Amino acid sequence: MTVSRLKSQADAPVRLGLLGCGRIAQLVHLGVLTRLRGACLVAVADADPACREHAGKLAPQAALYADYAELLESERLDAVVIALPNQFHADAATAALGKGCHVYLEKPLASNLSEARRLLDCWRTSGLIGMIGFNYRFNRLYEEARRCIAAGRIGKMVAIRSVFSTACREQPAWKLARQNGGGVLMDLASHHMDLIRYLTGQEAQRVFAAIRSTRSEADSATVELTLADGTPTQSFFSFNAVDEDRFEIFGDRGKLVVERYLSSGIEFTPAKLDYIRLKRLWQKTRSLAHPFEAWRRLRWPGYEPSYQAALSHFSDAVRKQQPAAPDFRDGYRSLEILAAAEESAATGAVQPVRPAELSSGATDSTRVQQPLKVIDARIWRS
Repeated sequence: MTVSRLKSQADAPVRLGLLGCGRIAQLVHLGVLTRLRGACLVAVADADPACREHAGKLAPQAALYADYAELLESERLDAVVIALPNQFHADAATAALGKGCHVYLEKPLASNLSEARRLLDCWRTSGLIGMIGFNYRFNRLYEEARRCIAAGRIGKMVAIRSVFSTACREQPAWKLARQNGGGVLMDLASHHMDLIRYLTGQEAQRVFAAIRSTRSEADSATVELTLADGTPTQSFFSFNAVDEDRFEIFGDRGKLVVERYLSSGIEFTPAKLDYIRLKRLWQKTRSLAHPFEAWRRLRWPGYEPSYQAALSHFSDAVRKQQPAAPDFRDGYRSLEILAAAEESAATGAVQPVRPAELSSGATDSTRVQQPLKVIDARIWRS
């Protein structure tokens, strides 16, 4: 093959298919993919006629299908973005890999570990890119927090506390039942379980959890982890509280706060009592003197720039034929923690998290990864 032909292939736009055009795809994926530099959205599949009609308005150049299997059979694609209901994630990703497509799969990886293991087996033999949609890794706030922790700014890590909740609003039917892949753990907690790994570089060793069903099945939960270095974490998740996404990372030299909806940057507080008192006094005084300061800091819950960054990273990786991160192994790690959390909630006891061993150590938590490695077959639960 000539150099000019290789260059032509590298310059050609990535041909993308979108599998699933529900709420999140309508709010995020369609808009991003139709404007994605170096890519072309050529086909969309959704079983709901209303969703297909909406997709046709936002992406008039894309062919529309009622069945994703028909789309995969009919279209010549380089990659797919999967935003189907959770219970279809593993099957759709496996089908796409079988057609030679690189895959960007919205979290969670699957509805359970058994499905996830089968998908991993398929992916590891395919030689294709399998990226999981933990887009918050691409949010500059979490990127900055990770750099601060790595640089030792907060000193030795003492504890982590997080909240990820939404106000009560109408949910799609599949999210209301755990057997369909719904529930707050799969939807919200999966992100924070990944971010804990990403920020700390630590795997979870033990988990204690409680799950509550109020308006729908498993719509609120608390999850407490013990990380490999002994660091405790405590998290609350709910579909029935307020719109909040907050991380607090405590160290012996200070504290970092990442508040995704109400912040223009991370907040660092040194571990000095006098400083803390002065800071709180200053904040209260400033809020009285500048009542509209909060508006400058406000980021509405529906606005999240990391989707664009994550999908751009995936498209670039496909075009350059390079690994993308976070990958399916990171999705499996998060699911392992959630499976143990569900077991803990069911038994009322602390449960161990025994990660599947990888052939060359733990999953890389950075964006730049080594070539894909074979995953050991020993899985704790399936």
